[in-house]
Amino acid sequence: MDDTAPRLQPGDALVIVDVQNDFLPGGQLPVPEGDAVIRPLNAWIRAFRAADLPIVATRDWHPADHCSFQARGGPWPPHCVAGTPGAEFAPGLRLPEDVIVISKATSPDRDAYSGFEGTDLAERLRELGVKRLFVGGLATDYCVLNTVLDALKEGFETLVITDAIRAVNVNPDDGDKALERMRNAGARFVTTPAEWLRE
Repeated sequence: MDDTAPRLQPGDALVIVDVQNDFLPGGQLPVPEGDAVIRPLNAWIRAFRAADLPIVATRDWHPADHCSFQARGGPWPPHCVAGTPGAEFAPGLRLPEDVIVISKATSPDRDAYSGFEGTDLAERLRELGVKRLFVGGLATDYCVLNTVLDALKEGFETLVITDAIRAVNVNPDDGDKALERMRNAGARFVTTPAEWLRE
């Protein structure tokens, strides 16, 4: 059962995971209903901006010959190649000008599902005095899962916005298994307050 969304407070940050064109319907690696995360995430962006709290957006920023691509024996078609339209953030996502952009999986020979892996995200959050993260984005069973697990390992209280995530579901229950793993690791779950969505 989801918790009621807690009151935002100093020390909170919003982490938006990989809401990029290639992961939306029509993209190179579309997540089913991936575009459905945009409306609730925009509500959280409004709330965090109103409270003057930091907003982070992670992105896959792959070289053209990335090891996760099928041409190199990886599981995925080419996607989110750095500098291409597919790697851009979804046009409907209302990211503020001062958003902290974290690029990951930028090396040809190293994959990174987590926004913390191979980046300075943990250090930047600590410098800002962040203690609690609210996480949404794509996809539940890959980059959201790994970002949440790493956030917990880094000592951040972590809340997953359940109406602002969607799963790839290569296997039909992958998304449900990912939620269970996150819960077992110590994550909590929240949903976007209905009144936020009416704005």
